[in-house]
Amino acid sequence: MKQRLFIFSQYLLPHHLLSRLAGCIAECRVRWFKNAFTAWFARRYQVDMSQALVEDLTAYNHFNDFFTRALKPGARPLDLTPGAILSPADGAISQLGPIDHGRIFQAKGHSFSVLELLGGDANLSAPFMGGDFATVYLSPKDYHRVHMPLAGTLREMVYVPGRIFSVNQTTAENVPELFARNERVVCVFDTDCGPMAVVLVGAMIVASIETVWAGLVTPPKRELKTVRYDEAARAPIYLEKGAELGRFKLGSTAIVLFGPNQVKWTEQLGALGPVQMGQALGQAARV
Repeated sequence: MKQRLFIFSQYLLPHHLLSRLAGCIAECRVRWFKNAFTAWFARRYQVDMSQALVEDLTAYNHFNDFFTRALKPGARPLDLTPGAILSPADGAISQLGPIDHGRIFQAKGHSFSVLELLGGDANLSAPFMGGDFATVYLSPKDYHRVHMPLAGTLREMVYVPGRIFSVNQTTAENVPELFARNERVVCVFDTDCGPMAVVLVGAMIVASIETVWAGLVTPPKRELKTVRYDEAARAPIYLEKGAELGRFKLGSTAIVLFGPNQVKWTEQLGALGPVQMGQALGQAARV
């Protein structure tokens, strides 16, 4: 009964209003408030500050500074195995596997369309049909910067407006098409393994999504927006494997897509298994 009420409330809540209010709180610089709130959050979610570049909770300008904190050098060593596909973030594997008939497995009998996930563009989604996906869920305690699974050159970024349902396991098991309904930012790169998409999916109370090349992406006017970066007028944006790609201001989900026969996921990885940024999720088919 409690679970049903939680799911039902997800449909009724004013998602964007709540998230914007949370954003205002997270940017508050009033010293006593931001220190008390940050300390409560760190205790509540057992955040390990020993790995943070700045361990002192009171040294952050506001909660978002703390939440998107940098880590100490070497805290997330990259797997240097040739052809390793790295986890883009700390968190847990929500699901990973093949893209079957254009659909990605979500949880407990639910799946969603690659076409819808990428904003409804058939040309953009075509290279990923029959390919492979990995979905990483970032919990509140996790490191919330997202990094490159492989080196690549940015080709296109698409902002896709939508709802902002919670993305925890309970919601994933009960809200159809969850990740293709939530607000998201699609980043498509050209890599040695062909096209790679990294999708940053927003969630309830996520105030914003940022990328290292565009800053804050979530626009004031919520409509589909595509920016191409492979045009002659724009300087190419190339990011090394493991380089920071973007960040969430409050937690969410990152989904990585590859085309057919390009990657092989590590067999030991399974649903809800913990991962860290820089850990190998799989191997490129051709090294």
